[in-house]
Amino acid sequence: MIAILDYGMGNLRSVLRAVLHVGGEAEVTGDADAIARADALVVPGVGHFGACMDNLRERELDAPVRTFAASGRPVFGVCLGMQVLFDSSEEDPSRGLGLLPGGSRKLPASVRVPHMGWNSVEWTQQHAYTRGIPSGTPFYFAHSFAAPVSRETVGATEYGARFSAGVAEGSVFATQFHPEKSGQAGLALYGAFVKEVG
Repeated sequence: MIAILDYGMGNLRSVLRAVLHVGGEAEVTGDADAIARADALVVPGVGHFGACMDNLRERELDAPVRTFAASGRPVFGVCLGMQVLFDSSEEDPSRGLGLLPGGSRKLPASVRVPHMGWNSVEWTQQHAYTRGIPSGTPFYFAHSFAAPVSRETVGATEYGARFSAGVAEGSVFATQFHPEKSGQAGLALYGAFVKEVG
């Protein structure tokens, strides 16, 4: 069973539909016990970094996410759900979940924000989820902050500056783009995630 984290923010239903479409068993839940029992966890998100972290803490879901990740089971972060996996963000002084080092920065003033639309993603490292998806494939983005390219980067793109479109560390994988809004390529990512869950 794949738990899709419900903390009051995020495009939960579209993520659920995408995971079910590729053959996954999934449920939307904000229950810590259900999360603890799950085989994998999706952390979706849209909105403001600080509000996201406030919701996670108020619902006492921050610790369960950290515990889940520490167990080595697969975690998939999406958009803001990727940003909160880091230590911090320039958007708000709130601390992130700290599963990944560093943080997100505001996109350059030279470009219009939010960045909304399709951008091609270049794979910078091999990863099981991206195997079979050609480097340069376009994915759909909707964001104003992004993590710089780092050791954890598996995919990069450019909008005003080069930034991480996808990151991975151990069993944690996350994308700045929305796979559920990215057509067949996005479904292929979720399909590989579901396959990993077994």
